[in-house]
Order: sequence, then C-alpha cells, then structure tokens
Amino acid sequence: QVQLVESGGGLVQAGGSLRLSCAASGRTFSNYAMGWFRQAPGKEREFVIAISRTGGSILYGNSVKGRFTISRDNAKNTVDLQMNSLKPEDTAVYYCAAERSVVPDSNPRLYAYWGQGTQVTVSS
Repeated sequence: QVQLVESGGGLVQAGGSLRLSCAASGRTFSNYAMGWFRQAPGKEREFVIAISRTGGSILYGNSVKGRFTISRDNAKNTVDLQMNSLKPEDTAVYYCAAERSVVPDSNPRLYAYWGQGTQVTVSS
C-alpha cells in the first residue's frame, strides 16, 4: 500500500501561481511513477502531468504545457506540482497518484494509489 496526502491547494487569482505537494508513505516511493490529475465539477478526471520514477522523464497534459511543472524528491518521498499562469479553467480538485511503472502514463486507470485531493480555485 502507498498512502498519498496532498497539500497546498487554495484560492488564487488568475495569472498567479500555486505549488501543490504530495507526501507518500508506505511502499518504496522510488518504485512508483507519480502523476497529478484533476477533476472539475461535472467533468471527468483529467490528466495533468506525470513524472517517472527517477524524475528523468515528464509527461505533460496538453492544457498545462508551458505553465505547470512537476518534480520529485525520492529522499523525502514527495512530489510537487508547480502551477504558474493559472487560469479560471484550472479550477478543480487536484489528485496525486502513484503507478508502479518506470515511465509516466496519462491513463488514470493505470494508477493504483490515489490521494484524497486538494481544491484549487482560480478566480478571474
């Protein structure tokens, strides 16, 4: 089992920045690719960004390229999502997820472990 806890959500104005963090516990963190997904009310869960086990490969969702980035610290068992140039359409609950894979994936069905989510609200 891998337990994931997100933090850092909140309210921010459009154009602003926010940094989310995900703390992992349980199994060996470095055995898992990590991803961030989001879900807005009435919409399906959307892939945001993911990072490989070593951090050497990053996969971006189309809507966040050039604005969001991801990083991980395998010594601290954390993965962070840096969000810049935020837009109102980025408003959603953001979830951290872990996949026992070498490379990152955009398919949420491949991720076995999920956090509870953290709300991000971007005001216009």
